[in-house]
Parts: sequence; C-alpha cells; structure tokens
Amino acid sequence: LMNAAVAQGVEPAQIAQHCDSVSLCFSKGLGAPAGAVLAGSRQFVAEAWRVRKLLGGGMRQAGVLAAAALLGLQHAEGTLSRDHEHARSFAEGIHALDSPLCSVNLAAVETNIVMVNVQGAWPSPAELCGRLRAVSEEEEAESGQAVSVLLLPWSARTLRAVWHRDVSARDTELARRKLEFVVRKCQE
Repeated sequence: LMNAAVAQGVEPAQIAQHCDSVSLCFSKGLGAPAGAVLAGSRQFVAEAWRVRKLLGGGMRQAGVLAAAALLGLQHAEGTLSRDHEHARSFAEGIHALDSPLCSVNLAAVETNIVMVNVQGAWPSPAELCGRLRAVSEEEEAESGQAVSVLLLPWSARTLRAVWHRDVSARDTELARRKLEFVVRKCQE
C-alpha cells in the first residue's frame, strides 16, 4: 500500500478507499523491526481481534514497536522513493546488458519490485537464483570481492527482486554486477 501510494503520488487512503479491509506491515520498507495494522469495518476488526486472542496472539510493550512504525510512516515517502530508484537502477542495468538470457520490462518497474524474465531452456529462475546466491573463487579473483545476491524464483520463467530500506545504492550496484557476471558465465 505504501509503495503504491508513493509511486502514484497519492495518499494511501485514496487507494484504500476501494477496499473492505487493509493490512499494512511496518517492517522492511518502513524500517520497523516488526508490527502491522489491520483496518476494516468495526465488525471485521472485532472478529480479527477475537481470532488473534483465540490463537494466542498478543504483545507486551507494543509501544516500542509502535514508535518505530510511526517513525517509518513519517519518513515513508523519502525512504520508499529511494527504494524505487534503486530498483529502477537495477532494472536499467539488466536492460542495458541486452542479454539473450534475461530481460526486464522497464515500463513495469514502478515501485521497489523488479521482475526479471529468464529466456531459454537454461538456466531456470531457480538455477539463476542459486548462482546469484553462491560465491565462487573465480568471481572473487575477477572482481576482487565476494557478493551473494538473494532473489526469488517467482515462476517458471521469472525471478523477483525487491528493495527495502536496508539495500543501499552500493548494494544495488553490486547486485547488478553480480548478475552481469553470472549471465556472462552462463553464456560461456
């Protein structure tokens, strides 16, 4: 919700007005260590509260987490915009590779998520993610550093990359270089 609102330049309420209920997580992008809120009709929230208690849910000292969530909300626009810029930069790097192995639809990169299309019979998205995660001596010798990139195989021909406040511009550049290295090695 917050990423969509920032990307569209609107208040979250403008998007949420079309929903019966909304759940918002305060971790990762907003930077809180944990916590979420649930909003909806009085009856819906009362039932969610009852089920939460039934399942043993509850928190002590929730004010500490609420303070972190509030800080995240106060800085959401700047933080999330930066995440969007990093994602865009990564996508542009993939696009510039002009590789027969993988591609990105730049028009679809609107927030902190980049969907990478994997073409050809090999490697699969899972295999490509494994190679991005692994560190080889050859990579260290060639680049002077070891970089492990964690992406998610999303479908049979797609993998997903997501940015959050703890992924810097430097991390993004290292991830792009790692992808370039892996793609080159796969094509050899």
